[in-house]
Amino acid sequence: MHFFRYRNGELYAEDVPVRELAEAYGTPLYIYSYSTLLRHFRAYDNAFDGVPHIICFALKANSNTSVLRLFAKNGGGADVVSGGEIFRALKAGIPPRKIVYAGVGKTEKEIRFALKSRILMFNVESESELMEIDRIAGVMKVKAPISLRVNPDIDPGTHPYIATGLKEHKFGIPIEAAFEYYKLAERLENTEIVGIHKHIGSQITKVSPFVDALKKTLLLVDELKEHGVDIRYFDIGGGLGITYKDEEPPVPRDLARSLLPLLRGRRLTIIMEPGRSIVGNAGILVTKVLYLKKGEEKDFVIVDAGMNDLIRPSFYGAYHHIQPVEKKRRKNILADIVGPICESGDFLGKEREMPDVKPREYLAVMSAGAYGFTMSSNYNSRPRAAEVMVKGKDFSLVNKRETYRDLVRGEVVPGFL
Repeated sequence: MHFFRYRNGELYAEDVPVRELAEAYGTPLYIYSYSTLLRHFRAYDNAFDGVPHIICFALKANSNTSVLRLFAKNGGGADVVSGGEIFRALKAGIPPRKIVYAGVGKTEKEIRFALKSRILMFNVESESELMEIDRIAGVMKVKAPISLRVNPDIDPGTHPYIATGLKEHKFGIPIEAAFEYYKLAERLENTEIVGIHKHIGSQITKVSPFVDALKKTLLLVDELKEHGVDIRYFDIGGGLGITYKDEEPPVPRDLARSLLPLLRGRRLTIIMEPGRSIVGNAGILVTKVLYLKKGEEKDFVIVDAGMNDLIRPSFYGAYHHIQPVEKKRRKNILADIVGPICESGDFLGKEREMPDVKPREYLAVMSAGAYGFTMSSNYNSRPRAAEVMVKGKDFSLVNKRETYRDLVRGEVVPGFL
């Protein structure tokens, strides 16, 4: 459930008209609902109340400092995949002992930063990464807390670009080889085994892949225990889907109901890495209609938001519901909603039956709180959008719109030019 609703034909973000926010801050504009964010975070926290756990929000979904601060103030941690995300998590007030660090390509600089910050653990993705972390920890004269990310070879039934748990994917260590990797880690002088990690993908709309992956990984945990390797933290990953169109994904309570019986009685702290399922439906992207273009078979609604602002439709063929900010009585048209980018792949929606909107009207692209601003770019030298958070009748700019000067801020023209 989210707090974007029509009142008397006008779309509101909680208790604030979306139109007023668009007029105050311009478009394209990301708007986040505080109450939705908090409700979704607490849905996980309450669902897993029966076991020791940490909700480590996946920063890749939405890394705005104010969003992260909200989670930090409610006991949340962070799932990070870069040094920059560690920096953001710490800046937002997330305790380092609630930060877990995954990703296949950690650099020496990033590993040093993570060790210096004293994060909870590295989720190690390969033997060579394990050896590099051990070497760097030795140079720094510290112990590196590690878990191994195991690949359970479970099909999550999602888009191939966001599936991560099959043998063909770059992520993790094959589960069949994981025992030997743990024994190797046990022999290293500068690492300490503290956990195990698995994550099979994103936008998963069934509970069964989570159950299958958990059962398979728990067998490894039991085997390790028999050989003296004590696992304290079990990072079960994230990936629960949301409703974009007509999906009916499970909610955290459904997930917990299926997983908790497998986890009770074990001396494990459970770590979860939800991202999209917390922030996806907690945000919208507001865009202004610029022009209408008549075609022979359909119309084109040209708006001021493009694939640089929200790349999911172009990248994944992803669906986002698009609706007018002001609901009026009018005929419907068949149209593509397209942006100003110089690419044929620049669209927010294709062949949509939608109201016959006019130039200067606002449209709301729904379910845009996840993988929206974090995946945006300056392609075509377009400044990135502003971000606003709404709480009841209050609202605040939480990220200023970039300017043209921002586009060239880091550039240096050499003397020979």
